[in-house]
Amino acid sequence: MLFQLQSFLSFLWQSKNEHGVHSPFVFALVTRCFYDKKKKPEYTHLKNYRKELLDNKNTITVTDFGAGSRVFKSPQRQVSKIAQTAGISPKRAELLCRIVQFFQPKSILEIGTSVGLATSALALGNPKAKITTLEGCPETSKIAKEQLQQSNFENVTTVTTQFETFFTSDQLDSDYDFIYFDGNHSKEATLHYFEHLVPTINNETVWIFDDIHWSSTMEEAWDIIKKHPKVKVTIDTFQWGMVFFRKEQAKEHFVIRV
Repeated sequence: MLFQLQSFLSFLWQSKNEHGVHSPFVFALVTRCFYDKKKKPEYTHLKNYRKELLDNKNTITVTDFGAGSRVFKSPQRQVSKIAQTAGISPKRAELLCRIVQFFQPKSILEIGTSVGLATSALALGNPKAKITTLEGCPETSKIAKEQLQQSNFENVTTVTTQFETFFTSDQLDSDYDFIYFDGNHSKEATLHYFEHLVPTINNETVWIFDDIHWSSTMEEAWDIIKKHPKVKVTIDTFQWGMVFFRKEQAKEHFVIRV
């Protein structure tokens, strides 16, 4: 916790709002998307999806293939508690929905479904997009799949798999427009996923890495990603690291308060 507090204070010291952004591309993203305060009908759907999960008092056994949980000490977890403490926050879900609306990707990959809170934001951002979401834990994946189907998110395919298995299978698409990384908050796994998926990028690809300040090693991974020769623009919002591969952009890093 002390590490994250120190990281957050450093972030606040370095961060800017739209007035410190001189890139037209990033300025448009910040002003028209990040700081868009208008109420949207999609937010009601996000709220309803979350409420259904918060009302679910069933207990499941979670198989954790990632860096572990800082909240739960036991694999037996109540669905409502997972939604309350381990899922994306309401504010972040709305922002993720806006980001997808802004870029309108056609093919989306989510690495780490959990109970589908972020998945619902991706699906609402562009109902016409083809969304594939990966979850390693069978019981968690089952909850997400049932809830997504109940909420009529017909553009989502839930795949229960270990991520490495999926990356080496013929299911891996060669052209994802948008990837949301939220499956394993370790340096080794993050960089491994990055290298595995770089061949799928196109000029408009958007990648979002969750919890880039989770630990000192995750910060190291984020620094390596920023320096990769194919990466052009990166944005640190503290919770997320956004990556763009646009060849026409000068290589630049932004730290933005959201």
